[in-house]
Amino acid sequence: MEISAAGRLVVRISAADVGKRVSVRCLDETAVTHEKFTDTVGVLTSWDAGVLMITKRDGERVRIPESALVAGKVVPAAPARRRGPAASYEELARITARGWRPVESERLGEWELRAASGFTRRANSVLPLGDPGLPLDEALAAVRRWYGERGLPAYVQTATGAAGTQEVLCAELETRGWTREVTAELWTGALAPVADRSGDGVALSREADADWLARYQRKGVSEVALRVLGSGPSVWFATVPSETGGAPAAIGRCVVDGRWAGFAAVEVDPALRRRGLASRVMAALAQRALEEGASAAWLQVESDNAGARALYEWMGFSAHHAYHHYREPDVSGAAR
Repeated sequence: MEISAAGRLVVRISAADVGKRVSVRCLDETAVTHEKFTDTVGVLTSWDAGVLMITKRDGERVRIPESALVAGKVVPAAPARRRGPAASYEELARITARGWRPVESERLGEWELRAASGFTRRANSVLPLGDPGLPLDEALAAVRRWYGERGLPAYVQTATGAAGTQEVLCAELETRGWTREVTAELWTGALAPVADRSGDGVALSREADADWLARYQRKGVSEVALRVLGSGPSVWFATVPSETGGAPAAIGRCVVDGRWAGFAAVEVDPALRRRGLASRVMAALAQRALEEGASAAWLQVESDNAGARALYEWMGFSAHHAYHHYREPDVSGAAR
């Protein structure tokens, strides 16, 4: 916290600092028996009518009355992580987008509108990297028209928790009635430690064949879905055959794009979990990615998937930023 020369805590932020990363201490006004202070670090997304709104790394919004402020200051962007590859949010956003392409896209200024007949939110949402070239309300109206013409709900994919992410846009969307439906995290790590593990018994292919699809969690995959699954600069599919016939014991997907290898769809037969199959799949894919010149890795994981998070942390991955999908409000203004 900021301390004055007299040794007192001071507030050194104002409404002019909206959009900056701040650290504040405030009095917990719900405390009954004694004074209690709470600290919050995040992006100051608004300061209106005597109330501050701060968006934390995971996208949670904290409402703080101005009267409760005890201290506050602007702080630099989150320090570089000490492990794993260095990368900006924008670099990762573009890399991940190239690894999961829609079947149709259109530019709205620097925003990309993406559609793939509803197969996954990532392929059917706006990626807002930069200025849409219109005032926000007009841009969102254009987004809703574009998706409406395709019979799809409008989604905007945003991110929080790293330099250059979109905490202010998240706040603007929520103010306009857009509803956050999904939050996940993008993790990064060095590729070589993943490849150092055993990849024995894993078959690699350029296509998602019938066996691979038999284990894939999304059933009834359409031609559109196959196009999305097969999209990316250099795509590989991994399969561990079942010893008893039927669906494979495990599968995975990897997209190699320059120095980056992106892992997805790592799935294991529930009856065979905790036997190292997921790490074998990722090792085999990582070994192939290293051969193609990659050195860094990324993957996406749901916030509540404790098993996957533990595995990826063990393999050397750590969270880079959180990402969210906001769905348009319905006509009456109530979120669908």
